[in-house]
Amino acid sequence: MELTFLDPVYARPGPYACAYLNTSRDVHDPEAAIRLRRQHLREDLARQGADNATVAVVADIAGTDREVSGRHGQAIFASHGGLVLVEELPDPPAHDAARFGALPDVMPLAVQHAPDIPYAAATVHRAAHPETGAPEEMEVDFQTGRWPSSAVAPERRRHRSGPATKWPHGAAEIAGELADLVHRSGAEVIVLGGEVRARNVLVNRLPEPLPERVVSVADDGHPAGEGRALLEQELSDVFRGRMSGRDRARVEKFRTRRTRQAGAVEGMTAVVAALQRAQAGALLLNTPVDLPLRLWAGSEPTQIALSAADLESFGVLAFQEEQPGAALIRALVRTGAELVVVPREELPLEDGVGVLLRYTDPGVPL
Repeated sequence: MELTFLDPVYARPGPYACAYLNTSRDVHDPEAAIRLRRQHLREDLARQGADNATVAVVADIAGTDREVSGRHGQAIFASHGGLVLVEELPDPPAHDAARFGALPDVMPLAVQHAPDIPYAAATVHRAAHPETGAPEEMEVDFQTGRWPSSAVAPERRRHRSGPATKWPHGAAEIAGELADLVHRSGAEVIVLGGEVRARNVLVNRLPEPLPERVVSVADDGHPAGEGRALLEQELSDVFRGRMSGRDRARVEKFRTRRTRQAGAVEGMTAVVAALQRAQAGALLLNTPVDLPLRLWAGSEPTQIALSAADLESFGVLAFQEEQPGAALIRALVRTGAELVVVPREELPLEDGVGVLLRYTDPGVPL
């Protein structure tokens, strides 16, 4: 998974105020609940030394995601009185959290982006109009996204309709438009719901090799909630336990290299050493995330170590102890490395972390 979506965070210098809060709308009087959460965020950040302007920015944006219905959360990052990033979370945090520090705590947000599978979703339904006597129509909705972040931050939905009697011809036009979207979005999977016969016609009109990517699902035809992805529940079922093709390839490469004992390392000591040299191509991270070791970090992304003494030996004069996730993710983003989130039961890693190396000898890429 690429981490370029986090670039805006690091474009502004710290310290950073970070907040994760539950902004679900499926509770009684959600506005009252969010007002209370907002007040707690203000108090927590102020207690940690955040300036008034930065506290105000976080508080003002908290809970403004009213267009998103149902259960979800929000991640907010601000610095020096300016908002640097706000994103909706598919799953609300177990507990609201606010932190003010030299590095932004982006690990929870990054993990919620995984597996980051690009997909296209479409539904085909027959619409009758008995009240007007108008002819039956076939209605098609389709949308692209990246799972699971698009569950609560969906891209624009496209809608097409036409006479049901001319569906074979209409399906060919829709298939062409859908194929273009798949090509431009890089969708690995096409999830298709709706009337069985009608969607089969659509699949048959798709150009090769797209029919092989289609996963047909049963859906009830009810529209998704406001601000939610088309076929959200069906997408959740299809992608449960699945990794993107990109990440799967990196996991298999890691397995191969680890067996050969070349080009891959694991354990926090080896991972930190690779990050110090900007040697990491991708960090593999076990979930549930459990990083018990603390890390020390300086002002530069490669200034990361297991102890203060290590940084001093490198000539780093200004540094402090940081949460491991914050230090690791900054190093990944700023050195252009990727993140691969992999369940512990599928690939257990020492200390829960491993790295695919870009090179083993300086100047010699793998």
